This record gives sequence, structure tokens and C-alpha cells, in this order.
Amino acid sequence: MPVAKTYKLYIGGAFPRSESGRSYPVRSAKGALLAHAALASRKDARDAVAAALTARPGWAGATGYNRGQVLYRVAEMMQARHDQFTDDVVSAEGVSRRRAATLVDTAIDRWVWYAGWTDKLSTVLGSVNDVAGPFVNFSTTEPTGVVAVLAPQESALLGLVDVLAPVLAAGCTAVVVASRQRPLPAIGLAEVLATSDVPAGVANLLTGSAAEIGPWLAAHEDVAALDLVGAPGEAARALEEAAAATVKRVLPRPPVEPDPTAPPSLARLRTYCEIKTVWHPVGR
Repeated sequence: MPVAKTYKLYIGGAFPRSESGRSYPVRSAKGALLAHAALASRKDARDAVAAALTARPGWAGATGYNRGQVLYRVAEMMQARHDQFTDDVVSAEGVSRRRAATLVDTAIDRWVWYAGWTDKLSTVLGSVNDVAGPFVNFSTTEPTGVVAVLAPQESALLGLVDVLAPVLAAGCTAVVVASRQRPLPAIGLAEVLATSDVPAGVANLLTGSAAEIGPWLAAHEDVAALDLVGAPGEAARALEEAAAATVKRVLPRPPVEPDPTAPPSLARLRTYCEIKTVWHPVGR
């Protein structure tokens, strides 16, 4: 008899078991048992935030050009495992193999698109400002910090890449809660991140219940921004209120899950960039 694999979490560049020791069955769109996934706990979420916080200075301090190279390497590694991701998407989402291959291609292209923006953000979003006096005044971008993402529940791979890639491209670090019912494509992405050039702790991936983990991430003082795209509808308002206590930047849950095949834009990159303005005296 085939033995169903039990997958682990991805925290700080390693694959630990859940601190709670819990797991849950992962089934295909047709109901067949595929594997078991770790059911992350509050402690796992705290460990992931700690790892992201530790990795933040190095990733934020890297040049945009270097971050772009790293993200492009993720695209290369995904391309090398194209067939595996296609199989995972077919099993998870119940789409045809042709459709799944197209979604994987789009996810790879999405990494490349964001990789191309990493060294252009300051130029496009920053500016040199006119002032009435002997000063130079200019605005530039800097990363927001640690971002918690409740990933889309339906689009297991492309939807995940669509919300994770801009976080990393902006120079932030991420703690992501993957789709509960469709975690296998996300687990495959974690394996790609671990074997590419992404530094440990820059991206951390948890599997399990967004309803259970979300409140702890929303209230965590070291989390600077919260993306509620995949939050349970009944819990979204409570998560926004919990995030307000620590003045987090919050991307609200949309009424319906966004179409990840829509062309990307600068909106999410702009969301995760703070604008810093500097005054410098000139002349006498």
C-alpha cells in the first residue's frame, strides 16, 4: 500500500514539524487522500514571525538588483519542477492538465515580473521635491517590515505567488498561511524557496487554519502589515480590529477572491513600501 507523506512547515529556512504535533489529511478535488499536512499552531506562527524579523535587516539592506536576481532564481527553480507543480495543481484544483500547466507558467512569469521591479521601485515611487529654500528634499522607498499573508484559498499556486512575490520584491519578509484545503502546491513552493537563493527566514510558510493562526498574526506587535485576501469571511472584521491595536497596514479581504490571472500591477508593491523623505542643506 502507498504510504501518504506527512509534510512539514517551512520556518527559518528549515522544515520543522508543528510544535503541536498535529496534522490533517489533504485530499484531491475528487476526494482521494494525497498526503497529510502539518496543522500549525500559535507557537509555530510566533516562530515564523521571529524568523522573519531576524531575516528582515539583511533582506531589506540588499540591493534591489540582488533581490531581483534571487526572485528570478525562484522562477528558474519552478521552471525546473514544472511537471511536479502541474500535477499538484491538477490534484488540488481539479482543473485539466493543460489548464494547470498554464497556471504554472503564469506563476513563473509572475516571479519574473516582480523580479524586474526590484531595482526600479525607488525611481518610480520616489521623487526629488521642490522646496522654497537652500535645501534638497527627496523621497525614497524603504520596506515596511514583516508582512503576514493569509493566502487565497482557491488558487493554490498562482494566487499564492501573486500575494507573496510583491512582499519579497519590496524588500519585506513574509509569514504566509497557505490554503488549508489545497496546501500541496504551496509546500512545493517552499521546497523551491529552500533550494534557491532566498535567505533563510525571508519567506516562511505555514499550513493549517487561517481562522486559528490569523488572530495571533493580526495581534503580533512585530508584524507590520497584514494581507487578508484569504481570510475567512466571518473573521475578517475581527482580524482588522486586532491589527488596529498595533497600527498595522491592512489589506482588507475582498468580497470575492481576486482573479490571479489578471495582469499584475504596482498596487501591492506600493502597499509594502514606506516613503522616507530626507532634507539636506545646500549652498551657504
